[in-house]
Amino acid sequence: MKRIAIALAALAAVTAPASAQKLKGSDTLLPLVQKESENYAKARQGADITVTGGGSGVGISALMEGTADIAMASRKMKFDEKLKLQHAGKAPVEVTVAYDALAVVVNPTNRVTELTREELEGIFTGKITNWKQLGGDDLKIVVYSRETSSGTYEFFKESVLKNKNYMASILSMPATGAIIQSVSQTKGAIGYVGLAYLNKNVKAVHVSYDGGKSYVAPSFENARNKTYPIVRPLYFYYVKDREKGVRPFVDYMLSSEGQGTVRQIGYIPVK
Repeated sequence: MKRIAIALAALAAVTAPASAQKLKGSDTLLPLVQKESENYAKARQGADITVTGGGSGVGISALMEGTADIAMASRKMKFDEKLKLQHAGKAPVEVTVAYDALAVVVNPTNRVTELTREELEGIFTGKITNWKQLGGDDLKIVVYSRETSSGTYEFFKESVLKNKNYMASILSMPATGAIIQSVSQTKGAIGYVGLAYLNKNVKAVHVSYDGGKSYVAPSFENARNKTYPIVRPLYFYYVKDREKGVRPFVDYMLSSEGQGTVRQIGYIPVK
């Protein structure tokens, strides 16, 4: 009887469904992690992973509140966020799971195809207000941005605006898909999105970070070889005491299969 009990216990351990995991945060990471979780679940019967967006800040808040097992983030965790976790006795762990190029997009009818970093700064801070100032049509520039909880918002401000404030009248969008839709429907529009979100409904402009000497298109190859200047790491954050439960999926993301999906979806692998 004892041997039977041991055998049944071992069988239960093998066949029991994996514990549910909740990932929340960056909309940039959303399409990638949804696909990765689908592939992971197919190979591991009973794996239950829920993936939702909302922005990097939302994901990190959920991690702090204990309502998410992994926060997806397109920016580094802020000092005060780390401090809150540490005060709660939770040690945050950071893992880079992919890289992403940030593309500046305009309406396909826009004649402007190239912009310098300084011109982008002028547009998004409100100093440049008409496309004719940039060699385009006499058309008001309509500026779209992600909302403040977004890591993409933070990264664009840091890399492109050099930490200058966005214009007060900027149109904040709750998700990347909303920026794509708005720019595609508005002739004078401009916005920024992750490389994987690019489609034929918008036009990605070539960007120069050397004062107009060279302009580079946002593409997988240009991001990988670092000739395109607006590239950032994408992160998973979890707390150390939950590592045993979340690490199998994190390791899968970093495996050759997981990184193959990174490339397939349109992101840049970490290795």
